[in-house]
Amino acid sequence: MSITFTQALRDTLTAEMKRDPSIFLMGEDIGLYGGAFGVTRGLLETFGPQRVRDTPISEQALTGIAIGAAVAGQRPVIEFMFMDFITLAVDQIVNMAAKLKPIYGMDCPLVIRAPHGGGRGYGATHSQSLERLFMGIPGILIAAPSNAADASALLQTALRGKSPVLFLEHKMLYPQRFDDIDPLPEPIPFGVANVVRTGKDVTLISWSYMTQLAIQASDQLRSSGIEAEVIDLLTLNPLDMGMIIESLKQTGRVMIIEEGPKTGGVGAEIAAQIMEQAYDYLEKPLLRLASPDLPIPSAKNLEAACIPSAESIQKAARELLSSNQGTVISD
Repeated sequence: MSITFTQALRDTLTAEMKRDPSIFLMGEDIGLYGGAFGVTRGLLETFGPQRVRDTPISEQALTGIAIGAAVAGQRPVIEFMFMDFITLAVDQIVNMAAKLKPIYGMDCPLVIRAPHGGGRGYGATHSQSLERLFMGIPGILIAAPSNAADASALLQTALRGKSPVLFLEHKMLYPQRFDDIDPLPEPIPFGVANVVRTGKDVTLISWSYMTQLAIQASDQLRSSGIEAEVIDLLTLNPLDMGMIIESLKQTGRVMIIEEGPKTGGVGAEIAAQIMEQAYDYLEKPLLRLASPDLPIPSAKNLEAACIPSAESIQKAARELLSSNQGTVISD
């Protein structure tokens, strides 16, 4: 038996809404239409318009309403049709949701579901991975699952917490099938990464859909005698640097795989922390594999040339292992 990433999210939302009547959903076309990627399909019929609310096309407005509801004791879950549109609500998220606890002592249990990433030919304004914009904002937790079970477990944790959570859902993961999760997995804590492939030669660090590509690359490398350990971060804030450093101690080589542009990315922060905490364990200069500093094209061939792939990950890992100097690569 198997389940899609989409169905896992839908089943988790259904179970949590039945468990907690304070949870409700808001977003553009999430009701009758069922959401741009079908995650909320059927939930309007199950829970009614009071708990599954279609909103006007105003990300700032729906985010502000959700923040007010969260402060008042509800647990809103909002869906941005594409993560790119989150920029319209940055003021609400950064200057309100993230600041209510430290300034006013108010909890803000808000979950923001954000479909991100390329691979579907949607173009520069519908294909971005913008987690970097929120990585350095204290008070915003960031979850980035790579499979159905972890998505369900992390979403449960987000829905039961007291802080605003940015929940990343890669568009390429939605149709993928994973092992069934009936019953649903137990919630898992934020800040604990997962070793999804063990190895002694090189550490591959990734999150969200890039983890699936890193796993493919690791399996390909293993067939030629190279053991690549793959760390799935699961959450970006908080980061599990402890697990990263423990892996580095074993392999001596690290590659960070990121879909967004290389400059100023999450990979840069991870690289800086590695240099601060574990420089002596590096046998080669660490490597970042990311998209070039360009808007993502809509033409499929150009888009594919921008975004890391299992093949480019494998190639970069081989170069890291064979090079005497180490190379920083963008693909």
